[in-house]
Amino acid sequence: MISGDPAKIGRTVLLGSSGRLGRLLRPAWPGGSPALWHSRDGADGRMAFDLLRDAAALEAALSDAGAVVCLSGITPAQAAGDGAAMSLNTDLALAVVRAAARAGAGRVFLASSAAVYGAAGGILDEDRPCAPLSPYGKAKHAMERAAVRLGHDLGHPVTALRIGNVAGADAILAGWRSGMEIDRFPDGSTPRRSYIGPITLARVLAMLARHSARHMPATLNVAAPGSVEMGAILSAADLPWTPRPAIAGAIPDVSLSTQRLAQLVPLAPEDSDPLNLVAEWRRVLNGPLNPREP
Repeated sequence: MISGDPAKIGRTVLLGSSGRLGRLLRPAWPGGSPALWHSRDGADGRMAFDLLRDAAALEAALSDAGAVVCLSGITPAQAAGDGAAMSLNTDLALAVVRAAARAGAGRVFLASSAAVYGAAGGILDEDRPCAPLSPYGKAKHAMERAAVRLGHDLGHPVTALRIGNVAGADAILAGWRSGMEIDRFPDGSTPRRSYIGPITLARVLAMLARHSARHMPATLNVAAPGSVEMGAILSAADLPWTPRPAIAGAIPDVSLSTQRLAQLVPLAPEDSDPLNLVAEWRRVLNGPLNPREP
């Protein structure tokens, strides 16, 4: 249904884009970067098919794709809500890698998570041994290993993207509620974490897709440089919160190293400024930034 259409050659195909992250990325996607959007239900004009049950449709969708970004996966909320197995994260990734190899598509980028690092603090680079603690982190780590191994066996390039907190798809902005409490340490600070705004993330993904033929590592952290206080983000958004004493063992600062990413795409320190993160989130909520995007 897509193969052979010259207008679609070289486009980035984004799979599983009806989740919270996909709903932020679509209106933020750069206008000069052609993209095809998929979801299982076909909402808002997206391509519609089941990644695991319709291999033919998946392969056709990936034909002539310059790059593939797979956002599909099982989140903790889905697992808790409908009992979906976390192991489906691996099944989905492997199905996409196989289809991309058969279709002759470009590099496959798989949405992974910083949860693969577990409870480690400080600056986390991609060479650090992973020690995931949560079922979600363990499932994403298993997905990374299986998909990268399959890509190697098939001779198809695969990169797992360990994405930090995304403003608007996170626990504090997206999950804000009246009376929200945040840990505060004795020095008065709140937990610092790696963040990225949805517009910056869309730009980073589009640039990675455009340069996907270049050498890239099998795993890549994706975040804005540095880290930002959670309390500062809520304050920048004028969302009230209440401090609570940090529990013993709480980690003050968890930062994803972005040195590898910075070698591939330009990053700026101000990308992690709380005011910029909130501004990006609100711009996306107000509608498409690209007037040609429905």
